[in-house]
Amino acid sequence: MNAVMAKYNPFAEKASMQKIAQQQSVESVSMVSQMLSELGFNLHLMGSERYVREKLESLNPLQVSKLKESFIKNKHPRFKKEMAASRRQPFGKTSEYVKSIRNADVPKIAKLLKIVGMLLQTKFTFLCFGTDNDEVCGFRKAFPKFYK
Repeated sequence: MNAVMAKYNPFAEKASMQKIAQQQSVESVSMVSQMLSELGFNLHLMGSERYVREKLESLNPLQVSKLKESFIKNKHPRFKKEMAASRRQPFGKTSEYVKSIRNADVPKIAKLLKIVGMLLQTKFTFLCFGTDNDEVCGFRKAFPKFYK
């Protein structure tokens, strides 16, 4: 089981699962997030499309070009996939990526920023070991009100 909220809510541990991996954010995404912090973005609100659009619209053209340059310098495969023009090449060519970033409008940049928010989340992976047939990985014992 993969979980993002496991950082704040120990539901998987209560269900007798063991944490086996923790995925931190990628360095290239961290560099983009630093640029966003410098521009006044709240990184905790990156998943809000409305917040991101309002912040983007409040930026001046110089700030928008700085943001685009940070995306060009830090070519994460997920960014390239979002900007890919051809379905035959899932991650596109770097030259096309750079061209599409430079020509990107506010909605397209907002999509990229939402991806940044998703990639910045710490993700945990849990496994369930040795359960009874009646017990679903300890969930029945941990959350009895759901099994009435």
